[in-house]
This record gives sequence, C-alpha cells and structure tokens, in this order.
Amino acid sequence: MITISAVIITYNEEKCIGRCLGSLKSVAGEIVVVDSFSKDRTKAICLEHGVRFIEHPFTSHKEQKNFAIAQANNDYILSLDGDEYLSRELTVSIKAVLQSWPYPAYSMNRLNQYGSKWIRHGSWYPDKKIRLWDRRKGVFGGRNLHEHVLLDTGTPTMHLKGDLLHRAYQNASQLINKAQQYSAIFAKEMAFMKRVSTVKIFYKTFFSFLKGYVLKAGFLDGYEGLVIATSTANGVFYKYAKLLEANRSIDTTLIITTYNRADALDVVLASALELNPMPREIIVADDGSLEDTQQLIEKYVPRFSIPLRQCWHEDRGFRLSAIRNRAIAMATSPYIIMIDGDMVMPPEFIGDHQRAAWKGRMVQGSRVLLDKELSSEVTESRQLRFGILSAGIKNRKNLVRSEALFSLFSYYSDNIYRVRGANMSFWKSDVMVVNGFNEDFTGWGREDSEFVVRMNNTGVRKFHMKFIGFAYHLFHEENTRETLPGNQQLVDKAVADKSVRAKNGIDKYVDTRDHGSGLS
Repeated sequence: MITISAVIITYNEEKCIGRCLGSLKSVAGEIVVVDSFSKDRTKAICLEHGVRFIEHPFTSHKEQKNFAIAQANNDYILSLDGDEYLSRELTVSIKAVLQSWPYPAYSMNRLNQYGSKWIRHGSWYPDKKIRLWDRRKGVFGGRNLHEHVLLDTGTPTMHLKGDLLHRAYQNASQLINKAQQYSAIFAKEMAFMKRVSTVKIFYKTFFSFLKGYVLKAGFLDGYEGLVIATSTANGVFYKYAKLLEANRSIDTTLIITTYNRADALDVVLASALELNPMPREIIVADDGSLEDTQQLIEKYVPRFSIPLRQCWHEDRGFRLSAIRNRAIAMATSPYIIMIDGDMVMPPEFIGDHQRAAWKGRMVQGSRVLLDKELSSEVTESRQLRFGILSAGIKNRKNLVRSEALFSLFSYYSDNIYRVRGANMSFWKSDVMVVNGFNEDFTGWGREDSEFVVRMNNTGVRKFHMKFIGFAYHLFHEENTRETLPGNQQLVDKAVADKSVRAKNGIDKYVDTRDHGSGLS
C-alpha cells in the first residue's frame, strides 16, 4: 500500500486549518504544514493535530509549495491549501488509489463555496486540478496565483471521483479585494512580457462575463452566480488595465559616453533638454576627458529637472568597457539607454526605447549619419532638427519615423557583428547576470560584440528597432584599428566557450557605487 505525504501551506488559517487536517487523517501517512509565520492560532491548531510544522518565509505561492513538497518524507504527494478539505467521496477515491497506485498523477474537481452556497456552474466549476502525484514526475510551475503541477511530458493522469472542497469567499467585498490583489500581482509579473491594448481589455472582460454567466451556465447559481461572473470579469478588466499602465511606465537611466569632445557633448545635452518623456536621470560616462567636459556638465546641471551626473575615471587609454560599467553601476533605474556623446537625440528618443523595452531582449537603435560639413554646422548653430531632404545626411531612410513601420519591420538578429553601442538599451538586471562589459578589451573594437555574445548565451536576444528610436550621429574620424585583432580573439573565445559572465566586469563597482563627481 502506498504511503502519501500531505503538504499544506498556511498563513493565518485558524478558521479553516482544523477541518483541512481532520479530512487528511485517514489518507495521509504524514502531514507537513509550511507556515509563513502566522499571527493567529494556526500554529497551535496544527501542533494539536500532531503534524510536522515548519515556518518558512513566503516569497510566492509557487516557491512555497515546492519548498513544502521538498520537506516530505514520501515521494507520493497530496497538496492542499489551508482552506481546502477532502469530501467523503474524494476520500474514498484516494484510499482506493493507495492500494495499487496505477497512475503517476491524479486530478480532481475543486468545488468552491460562496457564502453558504456551493457553486456548481460558471467558471468556478469543475475547476479541475492535479493535486495527487508522484513528485518525481513533476513540480509546481506556471505563473504565481495560477500555479499548477507541471508533469513530465507524456505522464498519464487519472481523474478521481469526488470534490476537493474549498471555502472560498464569504461576500462580495472579499471577492473584490482578492481581484484587486491578484490583478496587481499579475501586472507586476507580466510587465514588459505581455502586450495589451484597450481593445484587448474590452473583449477579454466581455468574454469573461459571457463565458462564466452564459456559456458555462453561471446564471443557474442565481444571485451568487451573477456576483461571481461579474467579479471574475472585473478581475480580468483590472489585471489587463494595470498591465497596460505598467507597460507604459518604465524608469530609465540615459548614459552618454564621451571622451574629450565637449563641442559634440554640448549639442547632445541640448537635445536631452527637449526629450519627452525624460529619463529618470542622465549619467555622462567620461573616459578621462579634460576639465572642459566637467565644466560643460556643471553648466547644464541647473537646466535639467532631473539629476545630471558625471561618471569619470582618469585617462589611461581607451577604456570604454570600464567607464560603461562604472556608469551602469551608478544607475538607479531598472532600464538603461546608452548612447555615445556624439549622438543628437530627437524628442521622442526615450519614449521610443521604452516602447521597445521587453523582457528577454536588448534593443539596438539606428543612426542617421551626418557628414563632416553638416556636423560642423550643428555644433556651431545647435541645429537639432533635420528633414529627410536636408543636405549632408547619409542613410536618410533612417530619418523616417513611423510606429506602424516599426511594428512591421523591427526584427531579432543573432548577428554579433552588427552591433552599435552608440544607440543601445537593455535591462540592468540582464547586465548584472553577465557581469557587464568585459574590461579585458583594450583599445577600440568588438567590446559590443562580445557583450552581445554573452547576453545571447543567457537567452537575451538583440532586437533591431527600425523607424523609431534613431539618433543623429555627428561626424568624426574613425578610430585606429590596431587593437582589433587582439579584441577579436576575445570575441572568438566567448563564442567558443559559450561564455556568460565576464571575469573582469561590473561587479567591482557595484558595492561602492560612488564613482560620480558629485554633480547633481
């Protein structure tokens, strides 16, 4: 006969936990309760029932349930919440299974109660769930609050007779409060991962009510069925509305890299004054410029409504990777937009990068190249606007700005050599995983390509943003390429080793974080 471990997670379940434990006594060889430090009598009640009681900090439902499963002495698991209990028919079904255990996993219907009424129609029933299984065949996965047992591919299951009874909600206020709580968690977890629009919000909400109240006969549950269908649709509305708002709000840090070119930086900072929206902060990553660059930044500080800071280290040759790492370590925003100090930005620049900012991608923007003569005019006259027919512009197709064309023509690319750190954005958390830029690179060339290799190896792909997010690149003479062969070897090694984390990277700056000049 099979011996199962019943595992339960709890927090302030004094009203329900006794009934839950009582229903398990006849089927479970052991009962493990993992509690998130309840403040009521949950612990005392559990100890009275002789269960193994473990207190563990709560991070999420999924993680807490998997932790509870790991504490069990048996491989055969029955997982319940503290406000659930076995019906008599389900108890009989489980006892029969324990005689031979013919399948590795078993599902059961959950019957939910609203007030004093068991709800047998609508979106609440049959609410089929796998709760009894061999833990060697699966664990809890999926999105939190909708976590479920993920079985190995091809694992057969059997459905048990009888209901898992759930004392769900007593009144409409509890339903509304839970909908608000769940919708906030959903929006937080899915932000920048799932697209949503006002049209989607409408049809998702409408179909939720139609499905629960009409198609699944929720109206047969009377008043309670109407409340549940309306509340469920209300929850759908708010989770997508909150997600839409979350996707539109992202704090960004704009990092501008520079080296002894104050005239170009002057124009770039002038263009930054017209950004709409503004980033949270601007950091000038200065690879050892002379005092004129600092004096220029000091002049601009009072003109900005956001912090403008200088991140400087002494001039010991071309150390772009190091100054980038220092600036990223200083950044206080979750999303980083990085440009060179000769990239003049149109007002929409920040908003365009925000539009393309999705989890699992780093964004590559385009450049509009200005020739030498036009670049000189720009630095002298502070010209910040250019038309598609303006003289002195190369690759003028990049001047076309269209959100429709952006949606059609932007694309992912695994080409590690088509990379321009002069206009790039990424999540700071992704940068920390790969330990930033590799400071073993000396002199110009390929540091961006090696960075992309390591990002790719973590699953973060390069996304080419077309027809939005471009900037105007002021002319300069090309850097010497004498260090390119040695730097190429570092790229080749990263590719061959499938490297992820740079040994000589950003971690040396993260703890101190005081690499600025104090300008604000």
